[in-house]
Amino acid sequence: MAAKVPAPRKGSPSTKLDEAEFKRRYLAQFRDDGFDALKPELDRVAAVAWTAYREGRKSPQTRKAGPDFADPGYDLSIDWLAARDAIAAAQARHDDREGPLRVLLINGSSRSEHSCPGEVSKSYRMVQMAREIFEAATGVDVQLLDLSRTTAEYGRKIHPCKACFSTAAPLCHWPCSCYPNHAMGQTQDWMNDIYPMWVEAHGVLIVTPVNWYQSPSPLKSMIDRLVCADGGNPDPTLTHGKDAKQAKKIELDGWGYPRHLEGRLFGVVVHGDVEGAENLRRMIADWLCFMHLCPAGPTAELHRYIGYWKPYATSHDELDRETALHEEVRNVARTLLEGIRAKRDGKMITAGNELRQPRNK
Repeated sequence: MAAKVPAPRKGSPSTKLDEAEFKRRYLAQFRDDGFDALKPELDRVAAVAWTAYREGRKSPQTRKAGPDFADPGYDLSIDWLAARDAIAAAQARHDDREGPLRVLLINGSSRSEHSCPGEVSKSYRMVQMAREIFEAATGVDVQLLDLSRTTAEYGRKIHPCKACFSTAAPLCHWPCSCYPNHAMGQTQDWMNDIYPMWVEAHGVLIVTPVNWYQSPSPLKSMIDRLVCADGGNPDPTLTHGKDAKQAKKIELDGWGYPRHLEGRLFGVVVHGDVEGAENLRRMIADWLCFMHLCPAGPTAELHRYIGYWKPYATSHDELDRETALHEEVRNVARTLLEGIRAKRDGKMITAGNELRQPRNK
């Protein structure tokens, strides 16, 4: 008997702005005195932005989906289609057995010498230690994803996840279709560049500090936005965009939860100064395993404390002295490198990898 499709729950207050408040917020980004001479022009721009907001023009540039989709006549965002094409190209690079082994190194810290802290992070330094191993190896291509650029580089944003998946899995599109939302000013989202980095990688190494018992803000934002890689819907025409009730019906009829990053290997390095490093290392590893990525080996997961209960001002000096830690970080990289090589050669056995899971959610 078919399950009854529940109606999406409503009840929170409206978030709509009136014209005056919208324009006040929009124009607040032009407070620099250098814009004063352009006030008439900015007022005209704000009027266009207000109209786009009022009419909800999320994706002003679209084209027909075409024969690759369930509804060929549906209008899909040009932005989303470009992101999809980039992911397809990245998957082809990943699958090319004649190509290099690909490693993605991720600096999870938000601290940067080019921003308010005025000093490079210890995570960035440890990423460089790991990078030495991969760059010294033959046949390996290394990419660095430095998440500190969200605080130090203009236009580098990772917008928050809107939790479409929690309404129904098919409502969460792969890649994410929530951004850019031009009507809401939710643009310059970095994730459409980040998704292909994950897709093409054979191995991923995350190096991060603990911030208040948790992952740093940009790392957590990226983690949340990768939810679409684990069960996300690659065809937005199935749900006709963001039709929540249609997505619920599709999920209840049976959803396959495609694992878009399945089988890639990972390593994790977490460091702290007082508390939380072990817990965060476990949380990150558990998250990656839940997405069906595979740990490269016991020595590919590391948590350590640097300058335990000592001043922050001398923490880089403490890292200098921790030469054993330097080698442990390099061993994480060596383990990941050994793992991705063994997997390509068909020599890496992951017990239980072929078992069918009895449930996805």
